[in-house]
Amino acid sequence: MGERFSLADATLLEHAPLEVPRDSAFLHSDPWRALRIMGEFVDGFDALARIGPAVSIFGSSRVSEDHPAYLMARGLGRELARRGRAVITGGGPGVMAAANRGADEAGGLSVGCRIELPHEEKMNPWVHLAIDFRYFFVRKTMFVKYAQAFVVLPGGFGTLDELFEALTLIQTGKVESFPVVLMGREHWSGLLDWLNDAVAEVGMLESHEIPVHTTDDPVEAAAIACGDTG
Repeated sequence: MGERFSLADATLLEHAPLEVPRDSAFLHSDPWRALRIMGEFVDGFDALARIGPAVSIFGSSRVSEDHPAYLMARGLGRELARRGRAVITGGGPGVMAAANRGADEAGGLSVGCRIELPHEEKMNPWVHLAIDFRYFFVRKTMFVKYAQAFVVLPGGFGTLDELFEALTLIQTGKVESFPVVLMGREHWSGLLDWLNDAVAEVGMLESHEIPVHTTDDPVEAAAIACGDTG
């Protein structure tokens, strides 16, 4: 394995030793870390409380400017801005940069919620309101709390994590009237087939518990995300 990178999340989730000396600093570190986490929540709430209606957009940081996902995200950012929605992304490159760029080009508010990672690049240049987070779960709360919809483009583990987080919150009634749009029909078709055939077919899900819309069209995606389909 490579050199270990010290992350706030990794430190928080570190196991306590089986035998802890009475004077160990570990006994005193977690309460202070809880205050740091609370401060991160407060900073996020304070920064985002007045952004107005917004849509959170997720997707790979590893796509180039000529990739179909980048082009879709850029068009989506423009369409959302034209409809008066702020765009919230993880603030990084790839799909995130594309969505922020589109919002910026159309004169909309472009928000970036960046996470501390070993190899994460700097905030992309199209972000107007930039917020840095140490803890994934704090950042994920901001994505949900201040958005009226999720639009998910092709991506890796982080993108899938956000998608299934949203679907779980909808399934359990923690959020209501929350559209989830998957852009890139071909990319998502295999996953949706698996959910319907291998999971729902055996009763582990109901078909209505997969409430996603699929499209390749930024205009349609924006309309669904904004509830303008009636």
